[in-house]
Amino acid sequence: MSGTVTMYSTTWCGYCRRLKGQMDREGIGYTEINIEHDPESAKFVESVNGGNQLVPTVLFPDGSALPNPSLAQVKQKLGV
Repeated sequence: MSGTVTMYSTTWCGYCRRLKGQMDREGIGYTEINIEHDPESAKFVESVNGGNQLVPTVLFPDGSALPNPSLAQVKQKLGV
């Protein structure tokens, strides 16, 4: 399931590290984008979070996005 979702994150975000570890253990693939190194991604994160740079923000294949989702929320959205 490589690249199933896109995770917008930063290097210093503990919530990002936790979710990545959980998704790795569950075999849920993701593409990670560091918003500190990609201004366009930072703008996208702000656009779906009321102007805030909330990380992790996860973008799903259906085009929806969730800020700081739990593993259960990610699995539910993906139907796994």
